[in-house]
Amino acid sequence: MPIRPAAPADLPLLQDIERAAGESFRALGMPEIAEDEPPALDLLEGFRLAGHAWVTETEADGRVVAYLIGEPVDGAFHVEQVSVHPDAAHRGVGRTLIAYAAERARDQGLTGLTLTTFTEVPWNAPYYERIGFRVLGEAELTPGLRKIRAAEADHGLDRWPRVCMYKATDPA
Repeated sequence: MPIRPAAPADLPLLQDIERAAGESFRALGMPEIAEDEPPALDLLEGFRLAGHAWVTETEADGRVVAYLIGEPVDGAFHVEQVSVHPDAAHRGVGRTLIAYAAERARDQGLTGLTLTTFTEVPWNAPYYERIGFRVLGEAELTPGLRKIRAAEADHGLDRWPRVCMYKATDPA
């Protein structure tokens, strides 16, 4: 599936993808996550303007089915959000977006990718470990990651176990 930078017209679609992808959390007893509002349009626009918002389209009809947003944090590219519409799930779309972000990070001289995620959600930490991420210990957290985790705690995400993870970018 082709990946391209997000366009202004894509941003409401990213919110729709986020809502649809979030529904799967209901089955895990996490309805608050399913009901959490997606990133606001102005926030998504900030990632887009910075060149840190990418979408995946279907080859057949060019429909946007996934996105990834992030930003540099303490020498690595922090994946703020990667979401795949359930209609496109289990096809390697998320993995492809993450690999694309890793290439862009490497091109920018960043050491790797970071993200924060739930430890007990199968498509979160266990999935990221399968694709090469590792859990960061408390002593490894950079100031920027500590700030992100504090904001997540303020948002109530620490009701469920969470971790920071890291994956080095492959050398060019």
